[in-house]
Amino acid sequence: MVERTLRPAPHVTRPTKTSTPKLFVLDTNVLMHDPTSLFRFEEHDIYLPMLTLEELDNHKKGTTEVARNARQASRYLDELVTAASAISPGNISAGIPLKPMSGGAASGRLFVQTETITTALPASLAGGKADNQIIAVVMHLQQIHPKRSVILVSKDINMRIKSHALGIAAEDYFNDKVLEDTDLLYSGMRELPADFWDRHGKGMESWQQGGHTFYRVTGPMSQGLLLNEFLYQEGKGPGETPLYAIVKEVSGRTALLQTLKDYTHQKNNVWGITARNREQNFALNLLMNPDVDFVTLLGQAGTGKTLLTLAAGLMLTLEFKVYS
Repeated sequence: MVERTLRPAPHVTRPTKTSTPKLFVLDTNVLMHDPTSLFRFEEHDIYLPMLTLEELDNHKKGTTEVARNARQASRYLDELVTAASAISPGNISAGIPLKPMSGGAASGRLFVQTETITTALPASLAGGKADNQIIAVVMHLQQIHPKRSVILVSKDINMRIKSHALGIAAEDYFNDKVLEDTDLLYSGMRELPADFWDRHGKGMESWQQGGHTFYRVTGPMSQGLLLNEFLYQEGKGPGETPLYAIVKEVSGRTALLQTLKDYTHQKNNVWGITARNREQNFALNLLMNPDVDFVTLLGQAGTGKTLLTLAAGLMLTLEFKVYS
């Protein structure tokens, strides 16, 4: 199990602590070149013109690399908007935080065009051309954010030349650093924020059954939870018991959480094996659950994937007689 960690695009310059984050306006070809570009601008903000979204939609069909990237970019955007809507419905114009989905690599916000822009273009530029409409959006943003650096990012060299001629800052998008496939995979676990129980504890139901404690909670975060996703909240002080749970049900704004069996304790050993860390404990809770038909474990060599799997298989087959 791994957490998503994205490396930023190397063309972004880290500002000083006192500087204002930049606002990068992305051309469609940037997203089709690298769908993860959404998460590569560190503490800076990203702005997507409506035309960028429309062009992205027009390129989703097909089996080419461009089409696959367009579909992946659309999925990322859908996840971001869905998560933001669950927390603050109807408030996309305030910006969507990028930090949760980027594993902390991007701390800025994503802004999507939500208003009609009527900024006049020079007479030499045709208003109906897609590139020129995006340039008009950048000019509009420069007008409403005069003290902020607004930069167009595009793979189209001619578009960058036109932008420079109009006094608009424009950059190419470079992504020379390798992004491991594992960086994009679902980690299977999520840390609960410190105020989770304050926001979800009202009207909470709890009971014990079969050696587990169940919590039925209602709140904005519940909609974004996934079945069989592990949740954890470490103890704040010495002697405080951490919470390790798994999502059993999700229905609208309500979720059912079940505490885990502690496989770090010797009394719960699996074929003589005990979990040595949180992730191994999560893995054994899945591997030892006959109701879970398919488990995928991901990690570096030597982290115990094969050992845990064999131990669980032997225990369930020879000791518990679940399989024959």
